Amino acid sequence: MERRDERELREELVNLRAEHRKLDCEIVSLEDNPLADQLLVKRLKKKKLVLKDRITQIEDKLLPDIIA
Repeated sequence: MERRDERELREELVNLRAEHRKLDCEIVSLEDNPLADQLLVKRLKKKKLVLKDRITQIEDKLLPDIIA
């Protein structure tokens, strides 16, 4: 992997993690409100899961498996 590609992946990883944390905070605050839109909460959780999957994909590219 070229350095530029690796740097771009690391930048994307930082951005995805920040968005994931932001969604987590938003979901927690919505769940604290009993009148919150449950459909919105469900959509945000799904989006958070998609972000987590993308984060995992990037981490796998950056940190290849090493069989000991």
